[in-house]
Amino acid sequence: MDATKKVVLVTGVSRDLGRRFARRLAADPGVDRVVGVDAVPPRDDIGDVTFVRADIRNPVIAKVIAKEDVDTVVHMSVIATPGSAGGRGTMKELNVIGTMQLLAACQRSESVEHLVVKSTSTVYGASSRDPAMFTEEMGPRREPSSGYAKDVAEIEGYVRGFARRRPDVRVTTLRLANVLGPHVTSPISSYFRLPVIPTVLGFDPRMQFVHETDLMRVLTHCVHADVPGTFNVAGEGVMLLSQAVRRLRKPSVPLVRPAVAGVAAALKSARMADFSPEQLGFLTFGRGIDTTRMRAELGFEPAYTTEHAFADFAAGAGHDVSPVERLVEGLVASLPDAGAVHG
Repeated sequence: MDATKKVVLVTGVSRDLGRRFARRLAADPGVDRVVGVDAVPPRDDIGDVTFVRADIRNPVIAKVIAKEDVDTVVHMSVIATPGSAGGRGTMKELNVIGTMQLLAACQRSESVEHLVVKSTSTVYGASSRDPAMFTEEMGPRREPSSGYAKDVAEIEGYVRGFARRRPDVRVTTLRLANVLGPHVTSPISSYFRLPVIPTVLGFDPRMQFVHETDLMRVLTHCVHADVPGTFNVAGEGVMLLSQAVRRLRKPSVPLVRPAVAGVAAALKSARMADFSPEQLGFLTFGRGIDTTRMRAELGFEPAYTTEHAFADFAAGAGHDVSPVERLVEGLVASLPDAGAVHG
């Protein structure tokens, strides 16, 4: 093996973004081997990636790191919705306990030199008291008490603790804006794929996006860059929700916030979208993150602006067929606080 080439372990390869990133990295000439880890096998081809079936909640992950002589770990298995994990309890275990076990394994390892963590700007929360732009030194105006946001806050706390205990390991944390693209399935993409878009009456939140291609690019950049630290990542510019809905050319219906929560619960029961309290907060207040450090220190420039990332997503987010549309329209029409549907 070329001593300058890396052996990279990627968690979360059973999900699409993790699988695609691992496969991309395996074709990188600067990488010798990629080891993909998850509790279940990927459904699609992973190319030259070596798949190891292992649950990161189990201490066996330390044996995998030692056996494969891993020097770089990319942690991508933080889950945003309980539906994909089999319930909130399992989701928290996978996110928090899984990360703790992975960090414990990295701490004991003599080979690990670099840890890259795919985090999220959700850690900043969303409220009426937020600054125009969050910088990396800022925290949420109100500490999250439950759900995905609480998981991410705990995960980042454990990552900071690991960085203090192992100062010889470079730790890079990426706080990503919402990732969008033609192939992305996520809470925000499911929302925008609805045939009728419910919005919160009186609010027009600001949004930023990262194109799925730029997610792959920034993770690859971090694998090779000798730049530790925490970095906000988003495409240049900001969009309003109203602008996004117009670009989709779909009708929207403004509802008071409790009514949106009711629609969200019904859509979740119908398995059409998986709304969370932080998602509802984001759709009310929005969020802006400052990306100065991403450019100046990390040395990364997204190829897609926020607007271009959304445009590429919108091009493939066609109008759903009538049975689904009738269900959503029936949901919003049944609510007494529903406003007029806007075309």
